[in-house]
Amino acid sequence: MTNQELQKTANEVRKDIITALHAAGAGHPGGSLSSTDIFTYLYFEEMNVDPKNVSDPNRDRFVLSKGHCAPGLYSVMAEKGYFPKEELTTLRKLGSRLQGHPSMQYLPGLDMSSGSLGQGISAACGMALSGKMDNKDFRVYTLLGDGELQEGQVWEAAMFAGFRKLDNLVVIVDNNNLQIDGPIDKVCSPYPIDKKFESFNFHVINIDGHNFDEIRAAFKEARETKGMPTAIISHSIKGKGVSFMENQAGWHGKAPNDEEFKQAMEELERIGASI
Repeated sequence: MTNQELQKTANEVRKDIITALHAAGAGHPGGSLSSTDIFTYLYFEEMNVDPKNVSDPNRDRFVLSKGHCAPGLYSVMAEKGYFPKEELTTLRKLGSRLQGHPSMQYLPGLDMSSGSLGQGISAACGMALSGKMDNKDFRVYTLLGDGELQEGQVWEAAMFAGFRKLDNLVVIVDNNNLQIDGPIDKVCSPYPIDKKFESFNFHVINIDGHNFDEIRAAFKEARETKGMPTAIISHSIKGKGVSFMENQAGWHGKAPNDEEFKQAMEELERIGASI
């Protein structure tokens, strides 16, 4: 896909996120919107996945370690064709396949249930090691929040991945600098993030998480890196695409009301028309 096509798709994903959250009356817009461009590149350009063959043993795997950003994952999966977009309005509803956090027992195409912060990267490490042991060519991707890096289990997994030289593993950190309680460097700073991953024998790439040229180059570099896992530090804007949500910690975990929904959708429509 061209960058323009990716931008248009990402904008549709952002509209889907806002639609789903408004219908649910609850959920997490901030981190879903900051991760949207990464989600879009992964599912439409980078990963070897097929919505019509979700159990392909040779498919690439994705683990949303920051599981509260499920609205972003569901929205890109709907755009990719895993399920009808109309189903997005059932988010968090009783009996829906779209639970508040990803649940692989309900939705085909999910590789891991997640939500307890810190655990997703460990599952991804296991998948990557399994691929190595079975001489498979699939790759494993996992997306973490920067506040999630405050969990000790993240660094146990990083130590394991570096020691085992899991060069089929890519860890992406959505570094929007905000968590539910405020700026991450004021709550419990994980900085310098890049140097920490380097100390665990990762190849580290810093990028603008909203620039598809940089995103494309980073994933290419990750594929070419041998003998060590890669960590992509994606510097992003929480709430990206909706002016009143951008860089606001208060939009970590609340849904837009009717008036806010209308404003957000109007803004995203204008962005779409300008691409």
